[in-house]
Amino acid sequence: MTFPFTLDAPPRFAGPLPQAADVVIIGGGVIGVMTALYLAQAGERVVLVEKGRIAAEQSSRNWGWVRQQGRDPAELPIMMESMRLWQGLAQRLGEGLGFRQTGVMYLAESDDDLAGHERWLAIARGHGLDTRMLSRAGVEAMLGTAAAWKGALFTPSDARAEPVVAVPMLAGLAVSEGAVLVEHCAARALDLAAGRVAGVVTESGTIRTGRVLVAAGAWSRLFLGAHGLALPQLAVLASVAATEPMPQIFPGAAADGQFAFRRRADGGYSLAPGAEHDFFIGPDAFRSFGKYLSVLKKDFRSTHFRPAAPKGYPDAWGTPRRWGGESPFESCRILNPAPNMATIGRVQESFARAFPGLGRPRLKTVWAGMIDTMPDVVPVVDHAASIPGLTIATGMSGHGFGIGPGMGRLLADLMCGRAPGHDLARFRLSRFSDGSKIDLGPSL
Repeated sequence: MTFPFTLDAPPRFAGPLPQAADVVIIGGGVIGVMTALYLAQAGERVVLVEKGRIAAEQSSRNWGWVRQQGRDPAELPIMMESMRLWQGLAQRLGEGLGFRQTGVMYLAESDDDLAGHERWLAIARGHGLDTRMLSRAGVEAMLGTAAAWKGALFTPSDARAEPVVAVPMLAGLAVSEGAVLVEHCAARALDLAAGRVAGVVTESGTIRTGRVLVAAGAWSRLFLGAHGLALPQLAVLASVAATEPMPQIFPGAAADGQFAFRRRADGGYSLAPGAEHDFFIGPDAFRSFGKYLSVLKKDFRSTHFRPAAPKGYPDAWGTPRRWGGESPFESCRILNPAPNMATIGRVQESFARAFPGLGRPRLKTVWAGMIDTMPDVVPVVDHAASIPGLTIATGMSGHGFGIGPGMGRLLADLMCGRAPGHDLARFRLSRFSDGSKIDLGPSL
């Protein structure tokens, strides 16, 4: 059972690589793709370069949730805009996106869970969201069982989509609007002149440009660090499985602390641990230890600490932090870590206990992805003050798929010198260097 993205087939997006562009985007995940789309629609000459394949890393490996529920208050208005954009994209591209507004449910296992859900409900009401609390009886009516759950937080307007097909479809839309996408083309470095962006050096040549967006997911810290930018970004491994087709429990997505599930278009479910993940300890982890203390205290029991691999990983001990010619991005075209099968086994058992009538689900595919995360679990979306012409959008912390359209739209405006329409102060890069306290916020 393997993940479907490989380098065996010819690239779908092959350029050619132009000599110059108004904007160059580094990274072919959902954030880069959506920014390319909106820049192209604004009449900008935009080129996106991707070292491997469009959406081959976390943008296709996520749970497929398009959720407003549980967002950090600074993310929520952007996510609500994203939901409107998703609706328009689904009307334009059709059912292939897999976009369905079938609701998201956070299941409460304890009184503390219920209290946390009630606190976030106040945020939802302040934004006019349709979130509501469900009683134990309400959960049973929707899921056919209440298991050990005391209630739930439920947002009917939240949605799901199929990441592995949706992001490449959106990339095709960007190309139809005039964007140039080039797969199998790693960005090696920024070309700087008098300290500001003058171009991007790729393995296939240099593109002249005065504006660059780094949206490279788990690789962003490595790329930016080679230019002297300190970004305290790390990555955690999340394991996911797709089941064989099975009877429908609930058409949307739900999670508790043990497992999460989302109905798939193929009649199965995507299953994942509710909180469990793996963290690989490499040199960047030691450098950023102090900034991650707050989130470590919160997630310590649900984190499996493992030594980083010697190579083939952004924070591997053997990954060079400086290079002259060929870059680490060419050595690892697709970050394809092995899933934690013990974790997936526990998810199967938790599912079977919750839904004894269905039993242990049979799996069709199992995979893992590396989630680019920040110490406060919200992204960096900002211009780089030390390198004029450079913009950063990374550290989506597992929230990127759903919020991608809204982030792409505001980034396009930000890079064109227009007001982004949202308060981005929470996402500034300088929060990690100006003495600000790490704020985990009230997100769930």
